[in-house]
Parts: sequence; structure tokens; C-alpha cells
Amino acid sequence: MVARRRETDSFSVSFLDVAACGFGAMIILLMITKSGEPVTIEFTDITPEASIQELQQQLFAIRGETTIINRELNAKHEQLSAMKDRIARLRRDLDDTEGQFQTSRQLSDETTEEFGRLSVAMQTLTEEMQRLLANSVVPENNAIGGIPVHSEYIIFVIDTSGSMYNNPSWNKMLGIIEDTLNVYPEVKGIQVMNDMGDYLFDSYRGQWIPDTPGRRRQILSTLRTWHPYSNSSPVEGVTRAINTFYSPDKKISIYVLGDDFQPGGSIQEVLRTIDRINLEDENGDRLVRIHGIGFPTIFQAAARFRQSVYRYSNLMREMTQRNGGTFVGLNDFR
Repeated sequence: MVARRRETDSFSVSFLDVAACGFGAMIILLMITKSGEPVTIEFTDITPEASIQELQQQLFAIRGETTIINRELNAKHEQLSAMKDRIARLRRDLDDTEGQFQTSRQLSDETTEEFGRLSVAMQTLTEEMQRLLANSVVPENNAIGGIPVHSEYIIFVIDTSGSMYNNPSWNKMLGIIEDTLNVYPEVKGIQVMNDMGDYLFDSYRGQWIPDTPGRRRQILSTLRTWHPYSNSSPVEGVTRAINTFYSPDKKISIYVLGDDFQPGGSIQEVLRTIDRINLEDENGDRLVRIHGIGFPTIFQAAARFRQSVYRYSNLMREMTQRNGGTFVGLNDFR
């Protein structure tokens, strides 16, 4: 009996030790993991409405800056477009200059003693023109630069390359056009194109410009700053003029005004092209008359650049002779 009681007491003490240790551990865990109370970091008097208003003001400010930046960006785009246009014009002028330079390095069989005597500055009436003048009754002053005036409709085909536009030739060309219009007191229609076939006035594309004093002034005024691209070959402008405006009931004259014909194009091919479209009638007369005026622009440069002038003179002399017209080569700008 004594021994059994001892066992029971020993068991009871161990159980109490274990229980005490368990409660102590729980208390320690609670002390370690006890969360702190919320701590106030900063106090503010700003209400949510005030915050929203401030953010809206910042948004308006950003939008204003965006508008200014977009406006500046558009201005830069416009400047870039203008610079691209200027680069394009400079490249065309460079092409003209390079063409003249290439002329100095090429020799052609067409550069003969006849050209060397500067026959471009001389004007001789052909037998055909003498016959036409003999059979026509016109006033003594009914001519411009030696070219007879006899048509009801006139078309100007103008070389707008850099060698013409950037030299005294341009002012001289304007004067010749003004004189020509003055010699024609009244015509039924006028048209102005460049040697590429581009129109001076797009609104009159494929149509005749009415002949009025106001229109004549507008033509001269617009021509002063007109500078479309040109390849220094009259064939495109002449062929377009004939194909577009020829009519059997109209007397039409084409005036070609230029200063050179760049190497690379065949003179005979140009003449054959004009012959195919400007046909002869049963009397041997062409559909339209073609006159030409040559400007001595490139004669101001070194002699090695003059081959293109001789080519133009040769081309226009043959073209006008075949098409019932006259070619006049100017030897100065007076």
C-alpha cells in the first residue's frame, strides 16, 4: 500500500510540472507576438476635396504644356517641309549644273565650224518663210524679234531650268512675252506651259486662257516667280501642246523659249517625234506653227559649256523650218 501511494504522488508532481511549463510557454509566446497599438505618423488638415482640386490643377497645367509642345512640334514639321522643298529645288539646280559640267567633257560630231562661228546669233528666213511672208499682208510691225505674227491662238513653251531662271535670260524672256502679247492686240486664247508640259495655271489645264488685259498682267506677274522642274528639252512641252490644243478650225502658234538642249537626247529623235504628231495637210502645211527664240545665257560661261547651246540652236532651227516657223537666236540681253 505504501509503495502504490508513492507512485501516485510521483505522477501528480510530474503532471503539474508539465502543465506549469506549458502555461509558461504560452505566456511567453503571447508576450513575444503581442502587436503594438497603431502609431500616428503625421496629422494633416487637407481634405479629400482639396486634394482632388489640386490634382485637377496639375492636370490642367500638364494639358497646357502639352498644347504648347504640340504647337512647337507642328511648327517644326512645317519648317522641315519647307527645308525639304528647298533641298528638292537645290537638287534640281545641281542637276542642271552637273549637266552643264558633263557637257564640257563630251565631244560631239555636231560641234562643227558652223556652230563655232556662233551662227546661233544669226537669223535667216527660210524659203518657206519667204513664201509665207510674200503671200501674206501684215503690218510692218506685225512681227516679234523677226518672227511673223499670224495666229489666233498662241502657246508659250518656256524652259524653266536653272540656267534660264537664275540669269538675266528670265527678265529678257518676260520682256519678249510682253512684246509678243502687245503685238497681238487680241487673240482668242492663250496658254503657258514649261518645257516639261506643266501648266502655269492648273485651273486652265487643257483649256485656253481667255485673253483679257487682267489675264495678261496675271500671266506676266505669275511668271516672275514660276520655277517648276525642267530637263532642258522642249519635246515634252511641244508634244503636249499639240496633242491637247490642236483643232482644225484654229490657227495656233507655239513659241518655244529656251537656252540649251542637254546632251543625252537625240536631235533627230526629237524631230521625228514632232513630225509624227504635227502632221502636214494636203497643202503641206503643219497642224500648228512652231517658232523658237534662243537666249545666250550659257555664252557668258566658259567656251567648254557651249555645246548644249549649239545643240539647242541646231534643234530649234530644224524644228521651226519643218513646222512653218522661224528661229531667232539672241546674241545679248538688250
